[in-house]
Amino acid sequence: MAGVDDIRVGRLLRALRRHRRLRQRDLAAIVGISQSAVSLIERGHLSTLSIRTVRASFAAVDARFESLVSWRGGAIDRLLDERHARLVGEFARTLASLAWDVHDEVAFARFGERGAIDILGLRPADTAALIVEVKTELTAIDDAVRRLDVKGRLGPQIVVDHSGWTPRTTGRLLVILEGSTNRRRVAAHDLVLRRAFRDRGPAISAWLRNPSGRLSGLRFATVSRQP
Repeated sequence: MAGVDDIRVGRLLRALRRHRRLRQRDLAAIVGISQSAVSLIERGHLSTLSIRTVRASFAAVDARFESLVSWRGGAIDRLLDERHARLVGEFARTLASLAWDVHDEVAFARFGERGAIDILGLRPADTAALIVEVKTELTAIDDAVRRLDVKGRLGPQIVVDHSGWTPRTTGRLLVILEGSTNRRRVAAHDLVLRRAFRDRGPAISAWLRNPSGRLSGLRFATVSRQP
């Protein structure tokens, strides 16, 4: 029997499909699945299908399916936030040791885009800025690329709003928690990620010490064990 949340997901897909004036068979053709698969989703039988199929079905009606994991009455959010906060803190300390002025959770709202920068690194003497996006889990690759692209594009104006000066050099860096799963995902999407983040390893280290030119990098980072 379908759970309450699955039934709600199915109703949402049905509503979105109808809003687009699509029949089940029309949506099935767009996604490349059978009409019966669409029917199963809309009736709340998500457990009989792959997550990829469900996500693709929602994407076809301009929506995004995000699955939910429950654990200990919502404590899982605190668990993820803790890992993220620790990774942000440790990488912020790395930047500070390299003479960067570090600011975390810098909110912005520009040209209809709004959000927050995990770490904003500033080197006023070098008129340089660094936009850092921190990921403990690399899941939605395209979304991660798009988000950092937006922040990098708006970076100079964000620095003006935040600190009152315009950087001549703005770098962007995707920092990912070290781990075998994240390594596999990066390898699986290497072509896309290399195109978006061409700089790795020594090139990143050199830029952080002497920021000149553009940086668009991807770097793995670890967090120390808790005592």
